[in-house]
Amino acid sequence: MKKLLIATTNTNKFQEMKEVLQGLSFQFLHLKDINFSGTEPQETGETFKENAIIKAEFYGKKTGLLTLADDSGLKITALLHKLGVKTKRYTKGTDEDRYKTLLGEMARVPKAHRKAKFISVTALFDPETGETKTTRGICNGWIGYKPKGTNGFGYDPVFIVDKLGKHFAELTLREKNQFSHRAKALNKMRVFLKTLEKED
Repeated sequence: MKKLLIATTNTNKFQEMKEVLQGLSFQFLHLKDINFSGTEPQETGETFKENAIIKAEFYGKKTGLLTLADDSGLKITALLHKLGVKTKRYTKGTDEDRYKTLLGEMARVPKAHRKAKFISVTALFDPETGETKTTRGICNGWIGYKPKGTNGFGYDPVFIVDKLGKHFAELTLREKNQFSHRAKALNKMRVFLKTLEKED
């Protein structure tokens, strides 16, 4: 069975990605599965696509494995020049620290200006060919006034999905993967992975 390295240090993200890709004939590997102990790549890109490529190619070249990476984040109407590729680095601390800082900054922002979207770009690097393929997914929604739900990670407790009117953190993993930005990007990548799964 062909190996596919899902290059993330975030175990929650790994589980999400693995769940979407279930059914493909790959052995899905976490960085811990290969005892990777090197430094993490510097995410110096100005776009999600650039950072996804940086991560996929970094780990793929280091390990020699077919490597899938994701870069994702929030874009919020009221905070046009914040978050984006810096979503994880928006403020120091835990996920809770970050979304609480966000809620505090948006405390007086009316609902009409709380529109937001989660964006994900996945990148697949094949060390055998040196080629990298990318796909993109978007989930539209808005930022709630308080956190809700206990599932998910990151900003899931404060992001409300337009089509559902529910916070991501209220959804099960399977439910989230029907609507999320990451699942949409991965389902596009899945089509390409199907062509690779039976190759030696």
